[in-house]
Amino acid sequence: MAIAPDAIAQEAEAVRSASGQSRSLAASLPRLMLESRRIAATVIHGLHGRRRSGAGENFWQYRRFLSGEPARRVDWRRSARDDHLYVREQEWEAAHTVWIWPDRSPSMAFSSQMASDTKLERTLVIAFALAEILVEGGERVGVPGLLRPTASRNVIDRMAQAMLHDVAPRASLPPGFSPAPLSEVVLLSDFWSPIPDFRSTLAQLTGSHARIHAVQIVDPAEETFPFAGRVEFLEPEGAGSVTAGRAETWRSDYLERLAAHRSAMREETDRVNASFIIHRTDRAASELVLALHARMGQSDDVVVSASRPAQAEAGA
Repeated sequence: MAIAPDAIAQEAEAVRSASGQSRSLAASLPRLMLESRRIAATVIHGLHGRRRSGAGENFWQYRRFLSGEPARRVDWRRSARDDHLYVREQEWEAAHTVWIWPDRSPSMAFSSQMASDTKLERTLVIAFALAEILVEGGERVGVPGLLRPTASRNVIDRMAQAMLHDVAPRASLPPGFSPAPLSEVVLLSDFWSPIPDFRSTLAQLTGSHARIHAVQIVDPAEETFPFAGRVEFLEPEGAGSVTAGRAETWRSDYLERLAAHRSAMREETDRVNASFIIHRTDRAASELVLALHARMGQSDDVVVSASRPAQAEAGA
């Protein structure tokens, strides 16, 4: 069967584009990995305890010795200071799985002059740093469609290698998978996908009672629309381009549509009791890592309202 010349050209261009993206990622990964390890080192290692007694290494509390318990459970040093016998209880620490999805689709390559990192670079730094902190705390970390849950201490290296060798199309939202009950899923994306797609993803993930943390990574220019004069806007995922003769006249309409999109996202996350955080790339990555670390294992998620000032949301 004959192949049209334009089809061959399109295939060749796709191969060159994919190869260029891989080389670019490979060149930047060492710097991103180093930055993520630096951030992880500033965060208290490990998730907070589950605050109930059980198997673990951390002391939780003393309690009175109960009749019928084995005598070996008595903490004689503590009991010597009182007229009662006491048992030393440890805090329950059970490893669970946290899935981290870093959006690596073409739209994440954007960076304006208002930020030093692209959205993709910031997303990978956060994903790597969070993974290292979780593994240090005894948790397992996986990447949907790329890496099975692991507690390996070289988790950052394994994530990076999996991404470098990934030949699948880079989608904005994670592939369909069924996380185990009580596991957690962290979605790092700009979430410019249509709301029905976002809704379907949340419904599929929460069907198994997993806890979801949706983090919207945005460039400050996407929040403020600082453009003026004649500007050509290119859609990075193949939808073409549009030229504005006076871009400043589009600002109010753009901000209105942004607010409507955020409101719809907030409704969807509220519906499934998922947390929602907005992070701007001109803010410190450590702020977001700390916020996510604090939310791991919480019984009640706090949704960050998109009606708050953008700067405050970014580090929430």
